[in-house]
Amino acid sequence: MEVILREDVDKLGSRGSVVKVADGYARNFLLPKRLAVAATSANRKIVEQEREAHLRREAKAKTDAEDLAKLMANVKLTFRQKVGENNQLFGSVTAKDIADALEAQRFHIERRKIQLDEPIRTLGDHRVTLRLHRDVSAEIDVAIEPEH
Repeated sequence: MEVILREDVDKLGSRGSVVKVADGYARNFLLPKRLAVAATSANRKIVEQEREAHLRREAKAKTDAEDLAKLMANVKLTFRQKVGENNQLFGSVTAKDIADALEAQRFHIERRKIQLDEPIRTLGDHRVTLRLHRDVSAEIDVAIEPEH
């Protein structure tokens, strides 16, 4: 069965592409989840219009993310944490802490867009990457200082 994808589907294709799939896969998975529609001429026109609208929205989101990245170029966050012997931190600074600090500076960044492999557990300056869009990322400085 030929279907037109309405969304990107892993290992199958991208939005708007016409793919040939097994009837059961289309009937039981793609069509009920609205990931695809049957490949008729009327549906081709509708999907093309949806694709154009999606591209316009995507372009606007990307330019907004680029503008936000320019604004965030000079952002520096400072956290004061309790430390023990040998300047070892009690606790850590997590993506949620960074998101809350950015929110306090009126930058609304979702916690999952903050790229931290693991929480920060050492004193000093750190560079943290923010994934603002699929193609746009920004880096901010995060300083961890001892609390006196």
